[in-house]
Amino acid sequence: MDQTVSKSQQVHRRRVFYIPGYDPIHPRRYRELYRKEGAAQAEISGYSLALAPKRTRGPYGWHAAAEMDGLRSEADIEVLVWSDIVRGSMEATIPGTYWLLLKTAWVYISTGALRRLMRLRKGPVIAALYPVGMLLLQALLALLLAWGLARAFGVLAGFAGVGGTLAASIVWVLGLAAGYALLRWFKRRDGKFFAYYLMHDYAHSAASRGAIPPEMDARMAEFRTLIRAAMADNSLDEVLVVGHSSGAHLGVSVLADLLREGLPAQCPALGFLTLGQVVPMVSFLPRAGRLRADLRYLSQQGELAWVDVTAPGDGCAFALCDPVAVSGVAPEGKRWPLVFSAAFTQTLSPERWKQLRWRFFRLHFQYLCAFDRPGDYDYFRITAGPLTLEERYRGRKPSQSRIDVPVSKFTSVAAE
Repeated sequence: MDQTVSKSQQVHRRRVFYIPGYDPIHPRRYRELYRKEGAAQAEISGYSLALAPKRTRGPYGWHAAAEMDGLRSEADIEVLVWSDIVRGSMEATIPGTYWLLLKTAWVYISTGALRRLMRLRKGPVIAALYPVGMLLLQALLALLLAWGLARAFGVLAGFAGVGGTLAASIVWVLGLAAGYALLRWFKRRDGKFFAYYLMHDYAHSAASRGAIPPEMDARMAEFRTLIRAAMADNSLDEVLVVGHSSGAHLGVSVLADLLREGLPAQCPALGFLTLGQVVPMVSFLPRAGRLRADLRYLSQQGELAWVDVTAPGDGCAFALCDPVAVSGVAPEGKRWPLVFSAAFTQTLSPERWKQLRWRFFRLHFQYLCAFDRPGDYDYFRITAGPLTLEERYRGRKPSQSRIDVPVSKFTSVAAE
């Protein structure tokens, strides 16, 4: 692609709104990731990128100043936080989590969504089934421990000459207590297993069968207010919204409502970048009519540029699946998104790919990180560089291996 920048195209000031996925961690994590990986990418690619405290009011964020291709630009990057909602949804007890497992599995199986999702990519479906399998394995191990200890206690009680119903009850109580203690041990170490975390993630999406929960709807309205205020700032050259993972479908609805309300006559360019999206996990559910309507609406708009970047190497994302088309709502005259691959196997050296290949959760965040063999996708050029998203990818062809056929069983765009 031709990256020549005219003065009229150059971005001097940008405002970036980052919508994270289902993540309970404080947003400072994203600042540290940007600082560390941005420095690495700058050294690899031969440009300058410096971070400083944010210069705008509003959510947690930071300021980035860059010099790329001989041009200077700056950006204020803010995290649109919903981690408190995530933490609230993760407060289920151990029995409560197993109840969520049953309900979530029933939603995806009974609606036929699971079967249709498997027609897209096996990776994210396997990722969705992983917490189910892991939690069931943990429960099985706990039951085996309870049974084994109960048998052992029973034998000891027999040698001691203790018998009867009361003794048997005490033996089984001790065994079950040991089994429950094992479940608690697994839960405390979920930072290694990710079973509870992922189960709550999928349960959060499935709880309302695709409808947007009231507390999430209210938070998205706050996001829209912040973005609308930025669009009224004539000192900006671009407002860029980045949705990562499940933050992608949140961004779709936020921006669709923003555009329906209307933009100022004179406003910055509006860009929308979706990374590692899992839109079908929600849009394939029966009550996701509002999301499907927003996908359909946003895909036709000329007031923004929407680029969707995934990679087949990311087993947690629906790689190269056009979220509008596979949801069955692609209209005539569809413009967006431009779907292409970050091509991890090409943009990461063989040594780096070998290090990361089996670290599935880390790979899901690779879009926000440095590439040691960068191609035309560079998160730091997009968020802090001198080109708007639209100009950067003007003329870019979508990946030929993308999936852009309707797959969802549910295609209604009526909000519930």
